[in-house]
Amino acid sequence: SIEMDLLHSNGILIIQHLQRDYRAYQDFLNFMSHVGDPRNIFSIYFPLWFQLNQVVGTKMIWVAVIGDWFNLIFKWILFGHRPYWWVQETMIYPNKSSPCLEQFPITCETGPGSPSGHAMGSSCVWYVMVTAALSYTVRWKDRSAATLHRLTWSFLWSIFWIIQISVCISRVFIATHFPHQVILGVFAGILVAEAFEHTPAIQTASLRMYIKTNLFLFIFALGFYLVLKVVDIDLLWSVPKAKKWCANPDWINIDTTPFAGLVRNLGALFGLGLGINSEMFITSCKGKNSCKISFRILCIAASLATLQLYNFVKIPTHTEYLFYILSFCKSAAMPLTVVALVPYCVHSLMRTTEKKLN
Repeated sequence: SIEMDLLHSNGILIIQHLQRDYRAYQDFLNFMSHVGDPRNIFSIYFPLWFQLNQVVGTKMIWVAVIGDWFNLIFKWILFGHRPYWWVQETMIYPNKSSPCLEQFPITCETGPGSPSGHAMGSSCVWYVMVTAALSYTVRWKDRSAATLHRLTWSFLWSIFWIIQISVCISRVFIATHFPHQVILGVFAGILVAEAFEHTPAIQTASLRMYIKTNLFLFIFALGFYLVLKVVDIDLLWSVPKAKKWCANPDWINIDTTPFAGLVRNLGALFGLGLGINSEMFITSCKGKNSCKISFRILCIAASLATLQLYNFVKIPTHTEYLFYILSFCKSAAMPLTVVALVPYCVHSLMRTTEKKLN
């Protein structure tokens, strides 16, 4: 439509302005784009928070998975273009005088662009972290503590918005999103996170509930895709555009396709359910050592170190279905490691040490 073309063309002007005037901040903006990567939720934020507070850690995974699932459905419904290919195909510029946008190794994402998954994932997980931190200060009753709570409230929400704005600017700077797409992503993420503030049932969910949720999310997404395909609507329309207009074919990554994100999230949710309902979790995280600061610090350090090793596991991409299966398994292994395997090993180590001392 004319209105959407005008919105996109104004977005292109903003991208050009950022790429021209904020060149000195390129490394910082690229870093902030990595900060907003939804995959950091599983490899960094979740291991830290789960060992500090299992309720917050569990909520974080649910928010991240459901939020990214909604992001996928919205992307399929909204058919949002990305700047780096839209500017090459639009007829709005006369005499083929389309603006030149610089691309980067992280520009060429293959899924539709609206709403931004990075902005949505970042806002929902940081919303969970900020509200969790503030829940401790709200219990303070005396006047001086109330003043400290207000100061803490202002500080944490300021940090929240600084991070969200930085992530949004970074995504626009690298020409992978229009401004309205990142704004929509931020507020959609906040809505999802706020919804889970009032959903306590996830803390007591059984493994059967995790499996049922996984099946529902997968079947709905696959069914939605197949139904639209029957009526000749290809929901993977963005992949050929990405491959055609990406400046460097090596920057195209199967990990950014819509189904790759879906499989990754379903694996993480299944791994969480498997871990929380395992005997190893009950023995270690519900035992006497679970209250010890030393136990939690060791679990955090070991979890972060172990999860970094997963980054060295490269999944073969030559066969798409094999990639999805192995991606599911790898994603399931990460929360399972944090929730059950690492705490159980630390618990066993501490118990063995205590026996030797006695």
